[in-house]
Amino acid sequence: MVTDSLDVNDDRGSMPTRRLTADDAGIREAGALLRAGQLVAIPTETVYGLGADAGDPAAVAGIYAAKERPRFNPLIAHLPDLDAARREGVFGAQAAILAEAFWPGPLTLVVPAAEGGRVCDLARAGLPSVALRVPGSALARAVLTAAGCPVAAPSANRSGRVSPTDADHVLGDLDGRIAAVLDGGPCPVGVESTIVACLDGPPALLRPGGVSREAIEAVLGRMLALPHAPEGTAPIAPGLLASHYAPRAAVRVDATEVGPGEAVLLFGARPPDGLDGAATSLNLSPAGDLAEAAAHLFAALRRLDASGAATIAVVPIPDEGLGEAIRDRLARAAAPR
Repeated sequence: MVTDSLDVNDDRGSMPTRRLTADDAGIREAGALLRAGQLVAIPTETVYGLGADAGDPAAVAGIYAAKERPRFNPLIAHLPDLDAARREGVFGAQAAILAEAFWPGPLTLVVPAAEGGRVCDLARAGLPSVALRVPGSALARAVLTAAGCPVAAPSANRSGRVSPTDADHVLGDLDGRIAAVLDGGPCPVGVESTIVACLDGPPALLRPGGVSREAIEAVLGRMLALPHAPEGTAPIAPGLLASHYAPRAAVRVDATEVGPGEAVLLFGARPPDGLDGAATSLNLSPAGDLAEAAAHLFAALRRLDASGAATIAVVPIPDEGLGEAIRDRLARAAAPR
């Protein structure tokens, strides 16, 4: 698979990133590196995360440096189980219901930070809340257990770029910038976790993702609220910047026709007008399956970006179930840079 290349003027170190195998030895090594303050890319069911000890400010600063990430964007802390998460955050009744229903899994909960929690101020971007997740990947949980600490793990790519769903994607962006990547193969979900805030007021959907809005609302027995924040305030969770998940090419969503030389991201069996003049095209799911489309989204964007086309035209995607998460990522990819 072709992946996007590093910038010509990047500042990679002289040591290449190690590729660890997904066996007991690789898990132990990944845990040891994390305990030592190193950066390790870890496969989860959603995307590969760039892991560091969430309680070590120097290690967390290394994430921001490797990703070139804005300091005001907080990080998700990953834990091996609910008991460990309770040591980091305060779980009210609604948060507890969601954690018990969807953990382990692709749901992040933003809750008040617990007194005595280990997630450092830098990882929380100075906020009194903390974003927590117990991943659905057994491999990821094994690494978290081996590390013995909360692990901050945003997507393992340069900030704002397309999220990685296999180890080669990680190396395409971060080779030489991080200690290791644990190669667990492709990520089955393929879009990031859903983020729900359980703070003051009813639970609010901050970011659609791997758990659908409908599934969450069915468990809660109520509709999720929409977040409200004063204009100009910093985001309270990852992935909320207007421009995010962006390839180098411009992205044009809800395209019903294709311009000459555009790359095209298809969905379903019906092609748009002008497809014969496209530079290249990929279909997220010829059968129109949203789960299949979500799993292929970021890899497809990377492949189309590598074609060199100036614009990626994306056909309409249904706004239901996982389609809401797919459309959210595409809208952020298409936002002004």
